[in-house]
Amino acid sequence: MFMMDDTNEARKGATRRAALRGLGLAVGGMGLATGLGTPPAAAAPRRGLTTYVLVHGTHSAGAFWMPIARELGLRGHRVVMVDQPRHGAEAFVAESYQRQDLTAMAVEPSPLKGLGLDDYEARVTGIVRQAARNGPVVLVGHSLGGVSVSRVGDAVPHLLHHICYMAAFCPSRVLPSADACTAAPENENAVSPVELTVGDPDRLGVLRLNFRTGVRGELALLKEMICADYPDADFRRILAGMQTDEPVAAYAGRAVGRPGDWGRIPRTYLRFGRDRTIATALQDRMIAEADASTPGNSFRVHDFPEASHVGPLDPTPVADVLDTLAGQRG
Repeated sequence: MFMMDDTNEARKGATRRAALRGLGLAVGGMGLATGLGTPPAAAAPRRGLTTYVLVHGTHSAGAFWMPIARELGLRGHRVVMVDQPRHGAEAFVAESYQRQDLTAMAVEPSPLKGLGLDDYEARVTGIVRQAARNGPVVLVGHSLGGVSVSRVGDAVPHLLHHICYMAAFCPSRVLPSADACTAAPENENAVSPVELTVGDPDRLGVLRLNFRTGVRGELALLKEMICADYPDADFRRILAGMQTDEPVAAYAGRAVGRPGDWGRIPRTYLRFGRDRTIATALQDRMIAEADASTPGNSFRVHDFPEASHVGPLDPTPVADVLDTLAGQRG
């Protein structure tokens, strides 16, 4: 990291800790396109192949889903891997990041500043509208992608055959945003990347991380957060696809599904038992609060007790579950 005097360093440290406390860092890894108590209702039956619309998490891109998408495609499904605005094929790569100039990187402006959940929801909703013309749509979100799933579930519930959260944020009235979920006591043992933050998130408008670090301790922290059980070679492959910037507003935006809209769509949760970014206890609380809001339509929970945040290295078990969702209507 770049050097500052002690006073500034203390001030910056406090700012970073305050920002990161509720920022909900849920590293999306790697892996493209750009009423209460009532039984769950599904959209009118549609003909054609099921389309899986897959939404990545923070600091990630649609390509995160490639191994799972390949498995689904081989089973005869259509798959769209969403790139959120300024991610993936539209990614912003800071010039200072390329040079590994951390002093310049701390102040280089980001075009992601000002983006928020309205932009993310609009991107995914547009894709769902197009995909639904050809058949049923299953919408899946990983990590921060869960807030988009909830938002889109409110926007176009009639177009969604099933929704799925994969170790993802599912906000509630008590925990209405990714920020609030991350700050919950159930997440107190999660790993935080405070020391990896470059620049002031409040000034930059983004949470900026240096994934090209060569510092042993920083790499160990990143691996613990993302995929502690993976071989080092696979960990490095994941890091290579990570993006430096994620807009602060995306973590702070409200994403509480309405019982009469989102709450009537059949839904599944893939629970990862060794997640150090969205702790398993937090996953359990989010599932319980969602179920309490729609007692006639509860999550179907599939447990992966050995999985870290990005999921099993072998995509087959996850694809096996997702494959079944094409035929589930509640």
